[in-house]
Amino acid sequence: MNVLITGGTGYVGRFLVERLLADGDAVTVFGRNAPAHGFFSRTVQFVAGDLEPANFAPDWLAGFDAVIHAAFDHVPGKYRDGEGDDADGFVRRNRDAGIALFEAAKQARVPRVVFLSTRAVYGPKAPGKILTEETPAEPDTLYGRVKLEAENALAALADEHFTPVSLRVTGVYGPAGPGRAHKWAGLLADHIAGKPTPPRAGTEVHGADVAAAVRIALDHAKPPPVLNVSDLLVDQRDLLAIVDEITGVKRLLPERADTSGINAMDCTPLKSFGWKPGGEALLRATVKKLLL
Repeated sequence: MNVLITGGTGYVGRFLVERLLADGDAVTVFGRNAPAHGFFSRTVQFVAGDLEPANFAPDWLAGFDAVIHAAFDHVPGKYRDGEGDDADGFVRRNRDAGIALFEAAKQARVPRVVFLSTRAVYGPKAPGKILTEETPAEPDTLYGRVKLEAENALAALADEHFTPVSLRVTGVYGPAGPGRAHKWAGLLADHIAGKPTPPRAGTEVHGADVAAAVRIALDHAKPPPVLNVSDLLVDQRDLLAIVDEITGVKRLLPERADTSGINAMDCTPLKSFGWKPGGEALLRATVKKLLL
């Protein structure tokens, strides 16, 4: 399969590139900066460009078997409130550029597009409510609204020759690329240094499991238009307790977070296609790897 991945050098995008390379696919990465030598395990093609609607035209998309849209322009370190002081530019670079890419892919006769969306499209729900793909999407942030509007525009393009899939992904963890810091780098460093950490919990999924979900979205003959992607509810107390277990050093752990208001995601449809996330075993193995 010949696949274009936007944002392939990003934190999540790298997992997607590596999965497709391992599967023997030909990968082209679209992004602002070319990957450094050795960033990926194998050579990829690279197309330079910013997330601007004018940069996506059908002519250079012709010949791809699929497009994975994982790129997202935001203030570093933030998705919610990622617009910073430029809400209009945020919408243009994300919603409008995404829609332009989807439309260009269809015009170029690319048969499948996979869009990395977010659980933020659901917005706040009653405490403890389980989120299914049928749960009303009512985002309360510009980030969630931009993703939902791009989802809707993509779904409207579907026909017998064009299959779009939006993956609503929760928080992603895992090792970063060479020279990059993983998402828990600061947290783990502070804990090991004996600094206090606040209570916090959230839903997480390993980047490799996101890549496995993308593989299903690419390969399944008739995937649903929207799929939830989530694995574990991770409390920082439990995460840091794993660190202590691995290092053999007991340190001050944060209080257990109140998880009664967290909305877990039901991933039954994705699991029905054979998706098996790594769960606690993968979390433990990953923390050990991150500490090396």
